[in-house]
Amino acid sequence: MVKKSLVTLFYRKPRAAGNYSLETSFDVMMAAFPADAPFNLRRQVLSHFSNGIKARILATLEARRLRSDINHVTGDVHFIALGLPRRSTILTIHDCGFMHDYGGIYRWFLWLFWLVLPVWWCKRVTTISEASKADILRYTRCPAHKIRVIPTLIARHFYAVPKSFNAQKPRILHIGLAPNKNLINHLKALQGLNCSLYIIGKMEAEHHALLQQSQLEYDWGYNLSEAQIQEVYAQCDLLLFASTLEGFGMPILEAQTVGRPVVTSNLSSMPEVAGSAACLVDPHSVDSIRAGVLRVIEDAAYREDLIAAGFENVKRFQAETVARAYAELYGEVKNEKRKAKSEKRKVKSEK
Repeated sequence: MVKKSLVTLFYRKPRAAGNYSLETSFDVMMAAFPADAPFNLRRQVLSHFSNGIKARILATLEARRLRSDINHVTGDVHFIALGLPRRSTILTIHDCGFMHDYGGIYRWFLWLFWLVLPVWWCKRVTTISEASKADILRYTRCPAHKIRVIPTLIARHFYAVPKSFNAQKPRILHIGLAPNKNLINHLKALQGLNCSLYIIGKMEAEHHALLQQSQLEYDWGYNLSEAQIQEVYAQCDLLLFASTLEGFGMPILEAQTVGRPVVTSNLSSMPEVAGSAACLVDPHSVDSIRAGVLRVIEDAAYREDLIAAGFENVKRFQAETVARAYAELYGEVKNEKRKAKSEKRKVKSEK
């Protein structure tokens, strides 16, 4: 029996309340990993939060101590790659959104230790969209062939739920309250429409004030379970996701999986993810967003075409396809590592 190589997938230490999309995606990938691949996968959660210099140094040292034949940093804690062997380390960068969130010396710190140094150090880098790949290339100027686009995965708890569209008073789903999620323009675009809005996100006083000013009927939820999120999609009539920036845009696929029409942005990664299965709008134009929403509400044939196309689109993001792509990448790294060792031994013997 051929001995299988060990691949360690390093996960960030989870916080009490946060976004677990990267953990979910890689858990699904590992469950679907091909049994015939010559690798055993190990899930390794770091013991230290990515918070402060000391904790990050300790996390890097921990990763170094737990290194294996192939090491895969699954995201967020990019800096730990610097403690892992160069020839056997893969880094996944989900997006470069953090470069838009900060300024000054902290932005420079992130640029250096989350992008430039880890990207140049690692053997391979993966990212989840061509848009994110373009950002990584722009920020690091590394060779393009070093970066592989492997999409993220739809969590298995999402499934199709048929629903009659309520054209008289549609329930519109909005996800996220970060500035890029574009709540203000969404509210302006929906003002005066007979609809209800459901928001997933931690609402603060300013959000409630904006919603009350818009006079829209709304409800919201935060820190929802997987089953609750599925139910929110099932109860809505359409997803409005005209974000101004996304490394991927997972809600697009979640809504398409459940069978809901999607209105999303015509920029960043969103057209790439949505394919031909969404109504694309300009997120900076209130008129464009409103026109897109009205088209979905008023044109039943168009709406049904979007739903049918959505079911086809999500097939590109099935777990088995993505798992096989990672198995092939691990194989490339393993073979290149073996080749490098062989050449090194050859040089020594010639001396």
